[in-house]
Amino acid sequence: MTWVFDNLDSVLDALAEHVVYALIPVLLGLVFAIPLGWVANRNATLRTIMTNAAGLLYTVPSLALFVFMPPLLGTQILDPVNVVVALTVYTVALLVRTVSDALSAVPGHIVDAANAMGYTPVRRFVGVELPLAVPVIVAGLRVAAVSTISLVTVGAVIGFGGLGLLFTEGFNRSNDAQIVSGIVLVLLLALVVDSALLLGGRLLTPWQRARTGKAGA
Repeated sequence: MTWVFDNLDSVLDALAEHVVYALIPVLLGLVFAIPLGWVANRNATLRTIMTNAAGLLYTVPSLALFVFMPPLLGTQILDPVNVVVALTVYTVALLVRTVSDALSAVPGHIVDAANAMGYTPVRRFVGVELPLAVPVIVAGLRVAAVSTISLVTVGAVIGFGGLGLLFTEGFNRSNDAQIVSGIVLVLLLALVVDSALLLGGRLLTPWQRARTGKAGA
């Protein structure tokens, strides 16, 4: 870790870039995936089409998607928008099925009770179905976040910033300490984000903690 302290300013800049490139797509992907997952859950045909399309999108190599984005968006090859859009696509591809599965797992008698109480579909979704689906959605979000953090490093191959630059620059300079530092920092960032999402999920579902406490007793 001596190399990190000797180059702390550049490492912190790379870390900040990595956080921005990784977390913005995760947040945007969640925003898009929730309504898409809701639509998929309400129609079996759309669910099949959307989940298959999402699966196909995720099979596209990340490096190829980074390269394809500029012509599609009309941006420059090193524009950060390319990374954000590409990784948002990957996040949506991961989360659409997760959101749909989470909503379909909500017990039917709870949905029926909400209908009997006069809940509109939107109010029922926001006030009943979505909160109960949070544990499954958070589990999928943790996978998407860790995956996105790792995919950001690929962008360094074509000149994007982030911790991936420590890999490419270290390789070009035959600097093993720089490469190892990059790997360790990416792993630590993934661990911190995963832990934060896990904690956030627990805070959003106090009934889950109460149930776990009763089971333990």
